[in-house]
Amino acid sequence: MTLRRPPGGGWLVLVGGGEFSFGDTLEADAAWLDLTTEGAEGYVGFVPAASGSVDYGHHFADYLEGEFQRVCETIPIYRARDARRGKNVERLAEASAVYLGGGVTDHLLEALEGSPAAEALLDYLRGGGVVVAIAGAAQALGRWARSIAVGDHVPGLGWLPGGVVEPSFDPGHDRRLRQLLAQPGVTWGLGLPAGSAVLLGPDGEVEVVGTVWLAEEDGELRELGEDGDGDEAGDDAGEDAGDAGNEPAD
Repeated sequence: MTLRRPPGGGWLVLVGGGEFSFGDTLEADAAWLDLTTEGAEGYVGFVPAASGSVDYGHHFADYLEGEFQRVCETIPIYRARDARRGKNVERLAEASAVYLGGGVTDHLLEALEGSPAAEALLDYLRGGGVVVAIAGAAQALGRWARSIAVGDHVPGLGWLPGGVVEPSFDPGHDRRLRQLLAQPGVTWGLGLPAGSAVLLGPDGEVEVVGTVWLAEEDGELRELGEDGDGDEAGDDAGEDAGDAGNEPAD
């Protein structure tokens, strides 16, 4: 079985969560920053749609500057109309990496689904860019996501064909991941504890920070080690990766 992601020469990074201000994501952030190039203006583009918070971007920028001497600028995509603005789309393409901040999964989906910004992010990934998503934003990239409506699940952006993501994962309490695995069209899932990350690269490359759990259709959980445990990331056709989450499977 391979982990499936959109095609292209870039890296898609899924982070399980954690407080950057307390150093929880330090190792994961160092890993994806090592994949970036200075390019253009050399900034990391922060997208706040999931949280809707202006302060989040400011604090994250201070953290990247203090810990890694990297510049971070907020790309102000908060709502669907922001994801249609040409200037914001251009800023995504110019960044040395794009970081989708955590928050409420539904909010990110409402802002990005079917938007020029979402297509620009896929183009960016195809062209060699680094796209990072943490916590609720990471879940939004899967085939399905857990909604803020109790007991409800909604289609995700479909960047992980057949796959789902459960952030802040505890293997001793895996009910939420198993509920995602039970949704139509799902064949695999990732359980990402806080501070952990999986980095899905071109040509099937996989890197893991910390402990990542993989569940397949048989429901068995297995641990992926820091070398990716031999798993490979499959590159799927662009239209499949872009559309898979938009309509529930039959």
